Amino acid sequence: MNVIRHSVLIHESWEHILSRSITSPADLAQVLDVDTSEIERVASQYPMRINPYYFGLIEKKGDPIYMQAVPDIREITRQEGLEDPLNEEDLSPVPGLTHKYPDRVLFLVSSRCAMYCRFCNRKRKVGRNSMVTPESVKDGISYIKGNKKIRDVLLSGGDPLLLSDRELDSILGKLRSISHVQIIRIGTRVPCTLPQRITPRLVNMLRRYQPLYINTHFNHPAEITPEASLACQRLADGGMPLGCQTVLLRGINDNPGTMKDLMQKLLLIRVRPYYLFQADQAKGTSHFWTPLETGLNIISKLQGYTSGLCVPHFVIDLPGGGGKVPLVPEYLLAVEKTHLVVRNYQGEKFLYPLVGSDNAL
Repeated sequence: MNVIRHSVLIHESWEHILSRSITSPADLAQVLDVDTSEIERVASQYPMRINPYYFGLIEKKGDPIYMQAVPDIREITRQEGLEDPLNEEDLSPVPGLTHKYPDRVLFLVSSRCAMYCRFCNRKRKVGRNSMVTPESVKDGISYIKGNKKIRDVLLSGGDPLLLSDRELDSILGKLRSISHVQIIRIGTRVPCTLPQRITPRLVNMLRRYQPLYINTHFNHPAEITPEASLACQRLADGGMPLGCQTVLLRGINDNPGTMKDLMQKLLLIRVRPYYLFQADQAKGTSHFWTPLETGLNIISKLQGYTSGLCVPHFVIDLPGGGGKVPLVPEYLLAVEKTHLVVRNYQGEKFLYPLVGSDNAL
């Protein structure tokens, strides 16, 4: 199959690139051999956007980039999962703000993304203008200001970096003026899906709000391009620590070789692997789900075979809003009176002596 690529000019603005996105089945049919009737059925329920940059990473139909970006009929024909798998709505004291943990909140400030990921756990509302409004942003800031237990705010959406510099500057300024807010984090996929958005002007604005942490999101080595590398370099040089929250996805990255390659390449562009998420059980995403054993096996194949910096935490986010729980392969085999029986990364057994009070754990 020949993919007709949209050219992305070196000096083209990110706004112009975004404006040329594929957002309809008719647009997609001009460049890919797809069933427009199926795409239409999916896109009528779950919005589609594939910007020219990210579309240009597709090598062939069904490859890991294609699967993340192009609507699949299984999104509406398979009904497994929950509309709101993490129970965010019930944990929202005001619309658009989730207060799950005592000292931190998730604050939605944008309803748009540069590319609508087909596995998104907010499929129920992302891409819709009603998801975030000026009123919801104002109410969210008021809630944070009125709750002195909140010391950490994670901006999310949609993608916060699809706001204009002016809009984002305003939100960050208001949050930084709240004395009990110590840490601000931004969850964004644009370093991966639209790296042209990371302009020197944006970075100069962001650096005024330190400490500011950037959690980005790469799922496959093919996403680590010269453009993505430059975007991450600019953020890192601007003083923003970068972490990656990868989602484990069937047919995309669910094998140790792909994941090892991804994690090693992330470190080369100064992004620390942080989380490997078991895919949330959101309705319309079940064709991406993997067994828990898959993630545990991947972690066991990373541990010891590459730098510890390359090994993320394998995490499940509990349904119903129970929070994140890390899972690890079985290294502890037995607890004896005087020692532990432990296996190493090669499967060899070792005895680890117990010390301390009564030789007990």
